Amino acid sequence: MSRYSSLTKTALPQATLIAFHLGNGCSAVAIRGGVSTDTSMGFTPLEGLVMGTRSGDLDPAIFGFLAKEEGLTTEEVERLLNKRAGLLGLSGQSRDMRDLLGRERYDPRVRLAVDVFCYRAKKYLGAYLAVLGGTDAVVFSGGIGEKSPEVRARICEGMEWCGIQLDPLRNREFVGKEGEISKGTSRVRVLVIPTDEELIIARETAACLSQAAPPR
Repeated sequence: MSRYSSLTKTALPQATLIAFHLGNGCSAVAIRGGVSTDTSMGFTPLEGLVMGTRSGDLDPAIFGFLAKEEGLTTEEVERLLNKRAGLLGLSGQSRDMRDLLGRERYDPRVRLAVDVFCYRAKKYLGAYLAVLGGTDAVVFSGGIGEKSPEVRARICEGMEWCGIQLDPLRNREFVGKEGEISKGTSRVRVLVIPTDEELIIARETAACLSQAAPPR
């Protein structure tokens, strides 16, 4: 959000955007007026988008069903949904999107995994557009969000009705680097902004230390 504000010369109180962090772990967030108003993660990071090994949203009854049908404990079901589901579970092969994109043409199960991943992200995009009443921008970050033009294109495909128009050439150009990938005619800006978690942690730590009570 802070980098978006700097790039677009938008004051934080006026920043309204939907951000996707897509990697081995994934999340989406709706930001209105510079404040996060909703996120795909819930009580744990298991809720929300399909991830590398996490299932994302599921019917809560699945816990009881798996425990009964497979003779698993609650801890085993939780481990299954966190460590062996997601892209890995759907594809049966890999949690790495790069591997899956290279195989989906020949393997229906791999293609299903990629399709479900993109479909779930698109559902959250639509939901957050409704929550915010529209958005000024969509931001992609994280390993997949920064480096996979194919995934970005699939998530944004068919979203022209709400003003999202990707520029195919710019989308392919900005891989692992910062930039805008929407067309000049797009009512909603679409950007790639690489993650810098260490910098944010350092800034937050410095802010906390500066506010600490002085020694007695």
